[in-house]
Amino acid sequence: MTTLVQTTTSDIARAWVLLETLTDPEIPVVTLRELGILRDVREGTHGLEVVITPTYSGCPAMGQIEDDVKALLQAHGIQGHVVTQLAPAWTTDWMTGEAREKLRAYGIAPPHSTACEPQGSAQVVKFAARQTPNQVVNCPQCGSANTTETSHFGSTACKALYRCLACMEPFDYFKPY
Repeated sequence: MTTLVQTTTSDIARAWVLLETLTDPEIPVVTLRELGILRDVREGTHGLEVVITPTYSGCPAMGQIEDDVKALLQAHGIQGHVVTQLAPAWTTDWMTGEAREKLRAYGIAPPHSTACEPQGSAQVVKFAARQTPNQVVNCPQCGSANTTETSHFGSTACKALYRCLACMEPFDYFKPY
């Protein structure tokens, strides 16, 4: 027998407030909402449903993110579960301006915009070639445009490793998706 759990608008609002504080396990200076991973909090048949979308299909942090969401809700007496939503696919365009600034301050160059273009209330994705070699990635340490990619994969698969030729510091660049 399935037990239905009644949720209220105030439960949803309270969950949003709590989830606003939850940071990414790999980049602890930005929240899941600022990154665009946290998509929705809604009423479900078994309590609240927290909808998350992975940054890419093989993201190893998603299990930790799901556990963190569940633990936070449980610690505050909220019954709910996590729903992973794959479509529409996550895009770096979902990052807030605050997230981009926090990444820069943390030493990670924020992503350039992607090929997603708003069209009414939807986004149309135009498939584009990989980042062109002449696209400038500014150093988050000194701001120089004199940088070079040293590896297409950085500390995580969603980042590339760059080196600033001005200050000689290595840094991650969050690749646009």
